[in-house]
Amino acid sequence: MTRVRVATRASELALAQARLVAAGLEAALGVRVELVPLTTAGDRIRGPLARLGGKGLFVKEIEAALLDGRADLAVHSAKDLPAEIDPALELVAFPERADPRDALAARARGASLDALPRGARVGTGSLRRTAQLRQARPDLEVVPLRGNVPTRLRRVESGGLDAVVLACAGLERLGLADRIDERLAPERMLPAVAQGALAVEARRGDPIGRDAAALDHAETAERVRAERACLAALGADCSVPLAAFAERVGARLSLRALLASTDGARLVRAQAEAPAAEAEALGRGVAERLLAGGGGELLDELRTGAAAAPPGPA
Repeated sequence: MTRVRVATRASELALAQARLVAAGLEAALGVRVELVPLTTAGDRIRGPLARLGGKGLFVKEIEAALLDGRADLAVHSAKDLPAEIDPALELVAFPERADPRDALAARARGASLDALPRGARVGTGSLRRTAQLRQARPDLEVVPLRGNVPTRLRRVESGGLDAVVLACAGLERLGLADRIDERLAPERMLPAVAQGALAVEARRGDPIGRDAAALDHAETAERVRAERACLAALGADCSVPLAAFAERVGARLSLRALLASTDGARLVRAQAEAPAAEAEALGRGVAERLLAGGGGELLDELRTGAAAAPPGPA
C-alpha cells in the first residue's frame, strides 16, 4: 500500500493531531498519507454532551468511514473514545503522550487558580473539571462552555470570562502553549482518562493496522490501557465526573482515580500500583476500590439524576 487514508475530525486541533500521526506514518512506513476530515455529530450539536450522547458523538462518523472503506486508519483524541469501541475495529497504536495536565488560561496573564479573584467566572465544558474546580475553589462561578479552543480563549479575551480550563496538550498542538498561565498539577486537578494521548484505530486484522502499530509508544500504551480499563469497569461516560491518571514508577504503574458529584461536594478517590504488564488489571482494581469506597452510590445518583444536573450551554 503506497497511500493511506486517515480519517479525522475536521476541527483545527484534530487536524493538527492527525498531521502528527500522518508524519509518523510516512516516516515509519514510507507511504503517502491523505487526511479524510469529517464533521461529527459532536461538532454539529450545540449543548451539553452529557445530555446528548456523550463523547461517542465525536467518533461515530469517523468509525463509519473505517467500516465502509472510505478510510484505512483513524486518529482520535484518546480521551474522546468511549470505553467500548465497535468490535470490528481495534486500537492499534498510542503515540507518545503529550502533557496530560489541565491548563488555566486567564485574562490576567500569569494568574494561577489560587490567584483568581473571589467569584471569578471560569469556563469549562467538562463535568470532571467542574467538580474539581468547585472542590478547590467553591467561591468561583463555573460557566459551562462549548466550542473549539480559539473560541474558548476568545471568551476570556473579550472579558466574558476571567479564565478557562483547557488541556495543555491541545494548546501545545495548536502552537498556543504561551497562553498557558498555570499547568495544574494532577494533585490539584486529576486529568481525564487518556488526556494528552492520541489513538490510532483500524479495522480488526487489517494489515495496515499491524503496520501502523510501529507508532505505538509502549509506556503511553500501558498508561492509557490502565486508565481505560478503569473507565470500562465503571461503565462510565461523560455524564460522570471521572478522572484517572496512570504514571510509570520504575517497572510499575501507579494509577490514581476519582469520582465526584457535579457540585464538587463529594469526592471519592482510589489509588493502587501494579507491574506495568498488568495495566488493565490495575485499572479494574482501582475501579473496584472506587466503588467500594462510596463510588457505587455516587454513580447511581449521577445516573438517576439525583446529583446536580449537568450544566447547560453557554
